[in-house]
Amino acid sequence: MTHTLKVLAGALIVASVATAQAGDITGKVTLKGTPPAEKALPLDPACGKLWPNEKPKTRFFVTGADNGLAEVLVYLKGGDLKPDAAAKPALLDQKGCEYVPHILGLQTGQKLIVRNSDPVLHNVHGTPKINKEFNLAQMAGGKDIERTFESSEVFVRMKCDVHVWMFSYVGVLPHSYHAVTDKDGNFKISGVPAGKYTLVAAHRKSHGSEEKALTQEITVGDAAVSANFTVEVAAAQ
Repeated sequence: MTHTLKVLAGALIVASVATAQAGDITGKVTLKGTPPAEKALPLDPACGKLWPNEKPKTRFFVTGADNGLAEVLVYLKGGDLKPDAAAKPALLDQKGCEYVPHILGLQTGQKLIVRNSDPVLHNVHGTPKINKEFNLAQMAGGKDIERTFESSEVFVRMKCDVHVWMFSYVGVLPHSYHAVTDKDGNFKISGVPAGKYTLVAAHRKSHGSEEKALTQEITVGDAAVSANFTVEVAAAQ
């Protein structure tokens, strides 16, 4: 390869990376303070057999590296954000007598698939305040349950009336520009159109509802945007 071609190839790679990063919002949610100890879930004998070693615990404050806070729903408000017509169905599984994931982001009209991967009976009880409530039994290995939500709502609680410790929370939003922080509190929302927005970080235990969530005003242009949040334990108590 000639020197000119090498330079051109390098320029194309740089341009490609820059294009991939434009409009991305990245950041980290950190927990400030010492949370109360998580408690062991009160598993019944059938569910206890699925955890032969360490038993699962509550998930009020799940932290990782540098006190990064997991399971925080981060999303945009404002602007002219459209739903993603090609959004694939989202999966909420029941494994080890727990809902997985514990926090899930979903856009209005997007299909939610609820699966029972356990060898025991569950029931899927959605208890929204705005959307329509539903309560359906799901046998072990039974057919997937499919549901959609027509209105925005943060958070929709999902529970199992057979196993009273089982909960999951679905953040229903009018668009696809949202993310849930990973085990170390990091998040990324990709491909956001240029504009001014309110960035929201909602932690289920600390905030509970959209009205109590943390917010930042941000402007998205041709480059990546970084935004961080700090959740205080004291605010949740």
